[in-house]
Amino acid sequence: MLQLALNAITPGAWASDKKDAIRQVSIALAAAGNVSGDYLEAMLEREKQTSTYLGNGIAIPHGTIHSRHLVLQTGIQVFQFPHGVDWGEQQIAYIVIGIAAKSDEHLELLRQITHALNDESLAQKLKNTDSAKTLRSILIGEKDSTSFSLDASLITTDIASCNLITLQAINAGLLKQAGLVDNLFLSQILSDPPLNLGQGIWLSESSQGNLINGIAISRAMRPFDVQGDKVSLLITISIIDEKPLVVLSCLSRLLINNECDQLFHGDAYYIIELLTNETLDSQELVVTKEFIINNQHGLHARPGAVLVNLIKGFNCKVSVINLNGNGQPANGRSLMKMVALGVKRGHRLRFIARGEEAQKMMLAVTEAIANGLGENKNE
Repeated sequence: MLQLALNAITPGAWASDKKDAIRQVSIALAAAGNVSGDYLEAMLEREKQTSTYLGNGIAIPHGTIHSRHLVLQTGIQVFQFPHGVDWGEQQIAYIVIGIAAKSDEHLELLRQITHALNDESLAQKLKNTDSAKTLRSILIGEKDSTSFSLDASLITTDIASCNLITLQAINAGLLKQAGLVDNLFLSQILSDPPLNLGQGIWLSESSQGNLINGIAISRAMRPFDVQGDKVSLLITISIIDEKPLVVLSCLSRLLINNECDQLFHGDAYYIIELLTNETLDSQELVVTKEFIINNQHGLHARPGAVLVNLIKGFNCKVSVINLNGNGQPANGRSLMKMVALGVKRGHRLRFIARGEEAQKMMLAVTEAIANGLGENKNE
């Protein structure tokens, strides 16, 4: 997989305008042996087609489809502009990532980078640091204690057991395997009884051994009783700071509205959607559909922009899940978050739309994806 090397990161740069920033990036790509000298014009032409600004202070200038012959070797160059660069439409870029791609091998690294930038606090750190090492650490998503993990790998459904200890052990094991907790956590979790929240939901946590924010969830195939209390689902939490509180807030809403039965159906991706989206309204029209992306180079910036701009034209909330990815729902109205899904050709996406125009939006998305999202089959 393509790696982000320290010598591909330039902190503390300055540019007079967007064209100057792109020029500096293209020079660095050429110096690294990634492109020929004509690649700058291709990058500027691409910028005329659609802005490469993603959001949260990041832009990803790159060449057009027809300039791929100018790419000698796939590579990435990262420039930090602490004073910002006007990217047009009142958008200021502080991190500019120049991309030269012969294939789709850059997509996984781009997914890592944009995924890290979903957190606005990390975007501020990227803007303010003067260290290439720190920039690299943040960009590739190296975990520290303030990270937060909740993805499909931490959720187990349809467990054929009638023992609460089994659910505790499964959750604790998943958190330990992910490096989120240590042995002290395991010892306390397995010795202390979970808290019954009601409606079949139980919660377990430990005062010791929490290393990184994270949540594991196990759901029984069939509800069972423990001393007369119903058990359907156990949530085990490793908590360092306030980040997991979003999940607890969503859970609280479900409990208050007596809607926890929604957690007992659907797959891991659906559970994540319920527990991370604070704006869900159970009375809204919900439309769900899955699509396979057939674009040769996946959902990169250009088809991603087509899709996001289409979604923005409808009065509805849209979450998109890459079923071949980590299961985290992304805001369908954010290009940065869509690119962060790391969608490659053949990946299956699940769209969940809520609101009065959800059905219309889904029909439009169906047509757009079938038509290649602005690309033909050879692009």
